[in-house]
Amino acid sequence: MKTIRFERRESIGCIVLANPPFNRIDLQYASALREAVHAASESDIRVLLLRAEGPHFSMGGEVREWPGKDIHWFRTFVADVNASYRAIEALRVPTVAAVRGLAFGGGFELALSCDFIVAADDAMFRCVEVTTGMLPIAGALQRLAERVGRSRASRYSMLGEPISGKLAGEFGIATDVVPDSELDATAQALAERLAVGPTRSYMATRTLLKVWASGGVAAADVVMPDVTMELFLTQDVQRGFINTAKAFDADMVPPEMTFEGK
Repeated sequence: MKTIRFERRESIGCIVLANPPFNRIDLQYASALREAVHAASESDIRVLLLRAEGPHFSMGGEVREWPGKDIHWFRTFVADVNASYRAIEALRVPTVAAVRGLAFGGGFELALSCDFIVAADDAMFRCVEVTTGMLPIAGALQRLAERVGRSRASRYSMLGEPISGKLAGEFGIATDVVPDSELDATAQALAERLAVGPTRSYMATRTLLKVWASGGVAAADVVMPDVTMELFLTQDVQRGFINTAKAFDADMVPPEMTFEGK
């Protein structure tokens, strides 16, 4: 049985961590996740939702498999996990993680690879690597710094303090925080909203943000015309202009549209 699978319903894709209750990052994890991400990439979905079966999103690395391995094995294992996470970030559609229970270590890093994190208010995020003398090695440190600043990234990486779902919302780690009973419906509603949005615009937004993250405002300014100008020719934008023009003629606020992603 696959521990990670890809599903889709119309324009919404879903990657499911299917190794409850803890969804640990074991020896098969990276290849299974990469296979699921490839399936998502090769499809025509317009949004990707990551969720987990069971009470916890992921407890992180299956450390019991690591003792006795040499450093070359460990380096390759970590590189494979990183490659699967970067593949999620490389997708051209918005990504949403629905997090309940524990999201520790590599599980936290998986969630941070997504554009949106919808968290249960009693979820718990934690960089646990320091408890073994390590530090986050699949991107959490730098992605936390990007979202919450250097001082907080240092604190939560070096001290390994837990971050509740509520606090994650206040810090800007989570984009939505809801009671656990509302998590699935809230994440699904967000995915459905994104699935009927301007997909090409979302692609450009994600590209600009990635350039900004690596090169700052100046770098994003340089590529912005090349990234955005072709949107003018898309069906969505032309319909959007007409929709807005008609509303202006009637002295109204432009009504919301359903976009086709073209």
